[in-house]
Amino acid sequence: MKPIQKGLIYAIVPARSGSTGVKNKNIKPLAGHPLMTYSIAAGKLTPEVDRVIMSTDSEVYAQIARAYGADVPFLRPAEISGNAATDLEFMLHAIGWLDAHEDVLPEFWVHLRPTTPLREISVIRSAIGRMAADDTADSLRSAHRTDLCPFKWFWRSEDGYYQTFNGITLDRANGPRQGFPAMYIPDGYVDVLRTEYIVTHHLLHGERMIGFEVPDTVDIDSIREFEETSEAVALFDNEIMEYLRRCEAGKQT
Repeated sequence: MKPIQKGLIYAIVPARSGSTGVKNKNIKPLAGHPLMTYSIAAGKLTPEVDRVIMSTDSEVYAQIARAYGADVPFLRPAEISGNAATDLEFMLHAIGWLDAHEDVLPEFWVHLRPTTPLREISVIRSAIGRMAADDTADSLRSAHRTDLCPFKWFWRSEDGYYQTFNGITLDRANGPRQGFPAMYIPDGYVDVLRTEYIVTHHLLHGERMIGFEVPDTVDIDSIREFEETSEAVALFDNEIMEYLRRCEAGKQT
């Protein structure tokens, strides 16, 4: 494997073309800009990020990504671009391509999912700093706090009786919600991954995954969520929106 350059940080935005829930979701216009470009902008505006790479199977997507400042040095193979494709597969592909064609590998990857367009750059920077400061961490993953309490939930066995998820008694599960730990829902705001861990273990997150709390955010998976997010974008006029407007203006000149 090529040397890993300490302190080198790449962002990666995965955007396959075969979305089934919302057709061409990753390039569907959101307030006038393709959805995936919000994540490209977030990476480009983060000072610690040295390069923003788009992982896609589509040359059409690649051309759009380049117009908004992303680097698309390769196209992702079809066999790891279907509905069943995993994050680990496209990460291993990206690392493998860089290992074969470039001189160094980054120490960290900032994973920015295109389905989460509304971000603050300061939050991404804090996540990178938190990961870089912990040499023992395998990864960092963002999540937002929820009032839901899975400790109180049941699943039903084949014989029709309720069971708990975590081995506590049914009566304990009926206790007050305040008696259980706070719960967090993982989201697409930001993950920070370590190249060495991925290559060594063929895993993304490992056992020591930093829990990084972020503001409650959207994760677009349906037309309804797309429409709701369009309304929210109108109130989200930050530096990401300014970057996107500059890119759009540049295409028209």
